[in-house]
Amino acid sequence: GNEYVRLESVLYQASFLAVFLVMLIRPLADIFPSVKAFRKLVFLRKGFGILSASIIVGFVIGDIISPDSQYLASMFTMEYWSLENYMFFAHIGDITAFILLITSNNLSMMLLKRHWKHIQKLAYVYFYAGGIYKTFDVDSIFAMIAMIIITFVTILAFILNKRKKKQKNIL
Repeated sequence: GNEYVRLESVLYQASFLAVFLVMLIRPLADIFPSVKAFRKLVFLRKGFGILSASIIVGFVIGDIISPDSQYLASMFTMEYWSLENYMFFAHIGDITAFILLITSNNLSMMLLKRHWKHIQKLAYVYFYAGGIYKTFDVDSIFAMIAMIIITFVTILAFILNKRKKKQKNIL
């Protein structure tokens, strides 16, 4: 009914807000190293990431186990990967959510070693796929602004970190 649609919408919003926070905290901590509050928030990123991906994976599992589901079979069709209604981006988000969720634990860190960090960089794909889908299919102004903010702070943090490394090498 209508209540389910509203709950689904709230959960998708919560998922996107959580991944927005994941993407925002690290660059802010790098940009403002003297602000201890940002450093303290870094440990929350894992929890926010798990929350976000769990919501998305939960919806996918619901689609898979619903009676007469064709979800898994449809993954191998062109329609599933269509750019119509920006579903391509939604499905990329679903897949990256699953990968991020199953690798967000200590066992994965231990087994994957240095590759774990590379896999976790799929968070960028996950964030932008969700942001593009929400911006263009759901008409979310927040998603568009969030993508602009994350792009700006990520580039700024990257530049500042490169500059710090260069200064260390000079000394």
